[in-house]
Amino acid sequence: MGLSKSHGRKSIRPTLVPRNLMEEPTVLSGVWTARIITLFPQAFPGVLGESLTGKALKDGLWQLETLDLRQFGEGKHRNVDDTPAGGGAGMVLRPDVMGHAIEAGMHGARGAWPLVYLSPRGRRFDQGMARHLAGAQGITMICGRFEGLDERVIEHYGIQEVSLGDFVMTGGELAAQAMIDATVRLLPGVLGNAESTEHESFSEGLLEHPQYTRPAEWQGRAIPEVLTSGHHGDIAAWRHRMSEELTRIRRPDLWEVYRGDDDKSSE
Repeated sequence: MGLSKSHGRKSIRPTLVPRNLMEEPTVLSGVWTARIITLFPQAFPGVLGESLTGKALKDGLWQLETLDLRQFGEGKHRNVDDTPAGGGAGMVLRPDVMGHAIEAGMHGARGAWPLVYLSPRGRRFDQGMARHLAGAQGITMICGRFEGLDERVIEHYGIQEVSLGDFVMTGGELAAQAMIDATVRLLPGVLGNAESTEHESFSEGLLEHPQYTRPAEWQGRAIPEVLTSGHHGDIAAWRHRMSEELTRIRRPDLWEVYRGDDDKSSE
């Protein structure tokens, strides 16, 4: 079989054969790693190779591996799917094929290392989950295609299903990249300024306050006076008030949770 695709400072995985035939992979010690099982390995790193995440990838602050699901396929044509049991439209990813891919994708994993399947029926991804994943040693992500994955695989491996939102996509690759981006930026050293993540949307259960920069006036609209006052206490209070107001209007679901937590903390 051909080599897996790896990104970062060094090649990570020597082969894509099933686990019992694999050698121990070479991993940069202590570096958070994302392993992606996909039919489209060429889609990675994609946007993850740009900007801060791309620089962090090149600097070895995190690692990315792709496992081509087709390499685990059956027969001459490397089939990875079959018709749904009981009939119906579309195709379903085979459990034997995916099982081999998962064994390879989890081989050598140590400590906290979630196995995640990108699925519209999964728990919705949020900032709290991103923080949780950033605290793990790595993650193996399965990018679904067609009508989904054989349920027996999900049950056998205890796979965690995660959804990017209440909509359906043609595959899990874009969702995987979004989740990785949200997670990697929380890793130490990636943003360069830990304070940057402390005041973002969702960090305190609220949406982020409005931001402004020069020029002081644009199209007849001026920067709010408080932001140019130099009074840091007043600025902090204004920003917090704006975050509360935006959250209350735009995300009543978050507002209810925030108000509930606030009430508990005051007891």
